[in-house]
Amino acid sequence: MAAGEARHLRDVLARNVRMLRQERKLSQEQLADASGLHRTYVGSIERSERNVSLDSLNALASGLSTEVWSLLQPKRD
Repeated sequence: MAAGEARHLRDVLARNVRMLRQERKLSQEQLADASGLHRTYVGSIERSERNVSLDSLNALASGLSTEVWSLLQPKRD
């Protein structure tokens, strides 16, 4: 996988996590608590700063009550 592709996936993940979190009216801290992750880690995911593990993806999906694949699915504007 090229570096640009990995960055694109991190950007997609960041956008989807932020969008779903806001739709569910959750703060980053509330999502972090629901996911078992740290608040600053959730913030860094939303800023595309983290290369997230599968375990963290699963935790985020659980905290957002969605499927893992949906966090990586590019959304059309």
